[in-house]
Amino acid sequence: MRVLCIAVVERCIVRTPNCTTCTSSISTWMQATWTLTIVSSQDWSREEVKRIYEQPLLELVYQAATVHRIHFDPREVQQCTLLSIKTGGCTEDCKYCSQSVKHKTFVKPEPRKKVDEVLEMAARAKKAGSTRFCMGSAWREVGKKNAFNDVLTMVREVNSMGMEVCCTLGMLTEEQAVQLKEAGLAAYNHNLDTSREHYPNVISTRTYDDRLNTIANVRKAGISVCCGGILGIGEKEHDRVALLHTLATMEEHPESVPVNALVSVVGTPLASEDLPPVTAFDMARTIATARILMPKTMVRLSAGRMSFSDAEQGLLFMAGANSIFNGDTLLTTANPAFEKDNALFTDLGLVGKPSHVASKKTPYVVKVTHSRSDDAAAEPQVASM
Repeated sequence: MRVLCIAVVERCIVRTPNCTTCTSSISTWMQATWTLTIVSSQDWSREEVKRIYEQPLLELVYQAATVHRIHFDPREVQQCTLLSIKTGGCTEDCKYCSQSVKHKTFVKPEPRKKVDEVLEMAARAKKAGSTRFCMGSAWREVGKKNAFNDVLTMVREVNSMGMEVCCTLGMLTEEQAVQLKEAGLAAYNHNLDTSREHYPNVISTRTYDDRLNTIANVRKAGISVCCGGILGIGEKEHDRVALLHTLATMEEHPESVPVNALVSVVGTPLASEDLPPVTAFDMARTIATARILMPKTMVRLSAGRMSFSDAEQGLLFMAGANSIFNGDTLLTTANPAFEKDNALFTDLGLVGKPSHVASKKTPYVVKVTHSRSDDAAAEPQVASM
């Protein structure tokens, strides 16, 4: 049972427009303490997701911010660093990607980074405040044995630094996933990118089910799943709803959902299309819906942050984002420098989230303040979601 409203409007923590349960005015209540239990659900219908997504934006952000505060400290935002350990030369044809050999971009194939070089960068990231280090490679799948052995060494060594270790290496077999788990890998990123329906318009060299199979292999190995999508790749709003529905109805919610805004790169097919830019409101609506659907998931504000002002990023944190990727570049595109993000955190009163810390455990107490005209005592109410 999902209830986004507690008994009556006066007692609402997360209010649903046109809720028939609500009968009185919210202005009649003063300060009270409520106990609100929200239980994660995997049985959302697409219509339910659509109704949440299409709410007035400020109402949606209010709901998401409330859910977020129940499960996380709203001041904490995890700083992650994403490093390309093998750049360029990918045989896939993803229309947004600068690293595909099928597109003529500024990116040229580079040799795989040496283990020592990667570890040096991981140490720099940790010193700058990162508690999660993700290593990405422009591979369709993990192939050469020597390359994979180097990755396993990198995972072991970065893990020994006390950081969460994440990889995004393309498709994985069950055996490879187990090896990564044994080396100390905390999470594996493998995005779905968009809805199943829109996916063939963007990628033809790997199927949607290929991606889901890799996610299944990762989960079987006991590795946390990091899986999200990209806004601005020609999708419609119903595709965003469909992607969120797919993520929210997985057997287990992803531990992380990265939300990316397309960074258009000259030479990629999407750069030549007349696509509308992704706005901060687009991002806020997607992030807020993800937060409500998957309350205990880390929602990671990923590529495209250079397009948004500090104030707009503040809105995205309010909507439920609680992670960023920092560092000068994000794989091959520009990203805010460590120093700029430190200044942003100071201005917004944010602090870094430690590594290996999950969401809080229910039940939670949420305090709300309203005016109240009568003397009736407020009693804690419980809602499930």
